[in-house]
Amino acid sequence: MAETIGEAMDAGWDIRARCAWGRRDGLKSVRQCPWKHTLDIVTLVATRGRDFPLAMLSQRMRCPVCGSRRVAIAYLPKAEPPRVMTMGRN
Repeated sequence: MAETIGEAMDAGWDIRARCAWGRRDGLKSVRQCPWKHTLDIVTLVATRGRDFPLAMLSQRMRCPVCGSRRVAIAYLPKAEPPRVMTMGRN
C-alpha cells in the first residue's frame, strides 16, 4: 500500500479528483459542481515531491470550476504493476 505520491507513481496508480461541493449551501439548494478529472501523477510528483503524503493531497486541492476547497480524491491501484524495460534484457 502506497503512502506517498512517489510510491503511488512507482506502483502505476491512477489518481482521480472530483469536486465534492454538495447540493446544499446551508439551507439553500445549489447546483452540484460537475468537475472531475484524472490527475497527472508525474506532474504531482514534480510539483509536490516524491515524499508528499497521499493523505494530504485533498487538503491542497481546489476545484478549478467553482473554487471549492472540497475536493474528493480516489486512488486507484492497477491490478498489475507496469513493466520496466532494462537495457540488454527483454
